[in-house]
Amino acid sequence: MVMAPSINANNGSSQPQLTLSNGTMLKLKPSRIFKTAVENPTVSPGRPSFGPRHITGICFDDRGDQLLTAAEDETFRLYNCKSGKHLKTLQSKKYGIDLPRFTHKSTAIIHASTKEDDGIRYHSLHDNKYLSYFKGHKGRVISLEVSPVDDGFMSGSLDKTVRLWDLRAPNCRGLLTLPAPPVIAYDASGLVFAVAVNHYSRILLYDQANYDKAPFLVITLEDLTLTLISYPPRPIYMTSLSFSSNGKYLLVGCSGDAHYILDAFGGHLIAKLEGHVGLERRSVAAALTIQPDKGCSGEEVSWTPDSKFIVGGSLDGKVLVWDVQDLQVPQGPVNLKTAPRQIYPLIAHDGHPGISRCVKFNPRHGMMATAGAELAFWLPDTAPESEEVARDLLKRKAAA
Repeated sequence: MVMAPSINANNGSSQPQLTLSNGTMLKLKPSRIFKTAVENPTVSPGRPSFGPRHITGICFDDRGDQLLTAAEDETFRLYNCKSGKHLKTLQSKKYGIDLPRFTHKSTAIIHASTKEDDGIRYHSLHDNKYLSYFKGHKGRVISLEVSPVDDGFMSGSLDKTVRLWDLRAPNCRGLLTLPAPPVIAYDASGLVFAVAVNHYSRILLYDQANYDKAPFLVITLEDLTLTLISYPPRPIYMTSLSFSSNGKYLLVGCSGDAHYILDAFGGHLIAKLEGHVGLERRSVAAALTIQPDKGCSGEEVSWTPDSKFIVGGSLDGKVLVWDVQDLQVPQGPVNLKTAPRQIYPLIAHDGHPGISRCVKFNPRHGMMATAGAELAFWLPDTAPESEEVARDLLKRKAAA
């Protein structure tokens, strides 16, 4: 595997620097596929099979040097992003593991439990030991985020609460009670956090320093174009939230065949991302549903580090890239009767084996990871013929 170049990082590194562009995103190719990233049991004759186990969560450390996966086989696996090598496999058979998140130390993580209890576990990758437990939730944790600036972190649970924590203390330091299970996100400054509540199609924005006060902005997510597909329209079920790097926009990942971009300052619905097949089901053959099988998926769509593009997965295995460099925020008061601008992919990449359930771009290096039943590392193809193909694709899209 060729070492991934740094992305606009003037940090003294001897690596070549890379600016993400339309051409770069068109040239992404799988450079390494890990076919044994998930352990699957042997299926006995006559016993039902629910298909292969999946990776349910992936996370890069702050430096972008390591990738951590958590899977339905109750393992978490560590990979080196520069060498493309699998470093170690650790097990959590007693508690299960989901929503792996690096702390600001590359040797320590937190993760949610999937059985035994609903605690959050602080784990040392260096010596494979639990450092601390964070207990209090009365339902499975479905959303977990580490503060970008300090040792704080935040969790959302099926018990309809958000809890604010500090790695240095076992008890939560803040609690929000909501009418439905929440999905959460910090902005890049760590000063603001967002909470999505599906039952009311609302997104609440809070001041971190005054979380016990009312939210300073309440956004209603309503899409009139859904009535053109069916009536009554299929409900929007939010599975993830993430702010753009400049804090201006909020990406709302959803079940079904659409994601949304909102104005994080005024609450306007800016754009609707289409072109993928929703990941709320285990397979294309499964019956349509609204709520994802595991309660919340949340890893299927994300920003690139510069927020120029959004990358996402699809039930048909495609890996999509949306160009969002020219977002236009509507002027005036929010009008829920205005249809959003529809954005279709710049490209839908082939190459990921099976369902592309988790898709994230490295925060520091020019590589992307996709995961499902297998894990793939992607790099831009620098071969001369790939340059020609990329130029041709851009010309055809411009003509269209």
